[in-house]
Amino acid sequence: MTESRCQSVVIAGLSGGSGKSVVTVALIAALRKKGHTVVPFKKGPDYIDAGWMTAAAATPCYNLDPFLMSREAVTESFQRYSSSAEFAVVEGNRGLYDGVNAEGGFSTADLAVTLDLPVFLVVNCTKATRTVAAMVLGCRELDKRVHIAGVILNQIATLRHERVITEAIKKYTDIPVIGIVPRMRTNIFPMRHLGVTPHQEYGGADEAVNTLADIAEKNFDFKQITHLLPSRPCSQPDPVVKVKQEKQEKQVRIGILRDEAFQFYYEENLDALRNAGAALVMINALTAECLPPGLDALYIGGGFPETSAGALADNASFRQSVYEQVEQGLPVYAECGGLIFLGKSIILDGREYPLTGVFPVTFGMAKKPQAHGYSICTVEKPNPFYPCGTSIKGHEFRYSTVETWAGSSKELVFTMDRGTGFKDRRDGLVTKNVLALYTHVLAPGTPEWADGLLAAARRYKKEGHAPLL
Repeated sequence: MTESRCQSVVIAGLSGGSGKSVVTVALIAALRKKGHTVVPFKKGPDYIDAGWMTAAAATPCYNLDPFLMSREAVTESFQRYSSSAEFAVVEGNRGLYDGVNAEGGFSTADLAVTLDLPVFLVVNCTKATRTVAAMVLGCRELDKRVHIAGVILNQIATLRHERVITEAIKKYTDIPVIGIVPRMRTNIFPMRHLGVTPHQEYGGADEAVNTLADIAEKNFDFKQITHLLPSRPCSQPDPVVKVKQEKQEKQVRIGILRDEAFQFYYEENLDALRNAGAALVMINALTAECLPPGLDALYIGGGFPETSAGALADNASFRQSVYEQVEQGLPVYAECGGLIFLGKSIILDGREYPLTGVFPVTFGMAKKPQAHGYSICTVEKPNPFYPCGTSIKGHEFRYSTVETWAGSSKELVFTMDRGTGFKDRRDGLVTKNVLALYTHVLAPGTPEWADGLLAAARRYKKEGHAPLL
């Protein structure tokens, strides 16, 4: 291993909605503006915050998830991706100590302890002053293994508001206040029915990131911030050695639908395919006339096909090409939004939009989440990608509903040990060489995913693009 040095921190909040995403993006954007290289990380299953962090850092954001990954995988991934940066910024999720149980299992605090990183605590100070010090003190005392190095005050209304809170925190905790975010009349991040709008869909994303960088430059004490983050040695694992192909033509080509409709991809998942020797072909389902020739497999991630339903429906030639390639045996792995795209149609506001028709499913959209959280499923039936008996950890987040489906839940290949799935606590629709499911997986925690997709692509290529099942 080679060794470099990197200043690293975890940004945590007292709860969801505390403002930690605003602070994280602001800090990353300001550090980058100052000429530093920053690698961002997001704790937990999240694509949208990770996308905004990617936009701020101009480098991919990686996910660290103690539930989906082993501690060894978390540490290895953090070291691998942060080793070339001057700063590594990890955004937590929910509250600092919020986990899956009363002991805080798999919490942001747990991650900070695992990686031995200091924490900057973000506190929403709306209608509070001295009580903020009590909350910071409680966080400091709950787990002495967690090092809260600084506090950032969000929603500060006036100079007096800031002064009273700062003095109280200093008096009762000795933890420095290293910055504030003033109260703003409008959200920096545009909101919609599913929460924060992905940066890919927001025309003012660059302006929003620049605004946050300016806020940080004016209101964060960067001299103190860099002083509080010691330069730690970061061992870099040996470079990943790609599989050597005897001939270039033996390399499999995997198509990735990546556009405004399909944007939920963990960078680690794509890296896992690249590092195994796959050539990734990015495809825009909204504008491409058809799938490019010579694909050996197709990966359709999640996203918001409902917000692009009109454009997807209008691109009939592309939808038809996907259907035809499926009929010819092309291996296809689809998650959540990808599952919807492979359905017959989606009904929105009383209008039905045609989709690819690979599965005879009509989808709708609810106003409330239909599934949200971690999932665990067991593979019970044959499919193109996973061996029977495999246990898979993943996560679900969807508002979509299954309006009509002619199938039976007994046909679904996964049983849900935790989570909702597609129907009757089962998930995974299969036809020919297609597996489509609501469950998202993270490659470092589920190595069977990349292995299965690559094996299916290689078999398909070797067998002359003949169906496998």
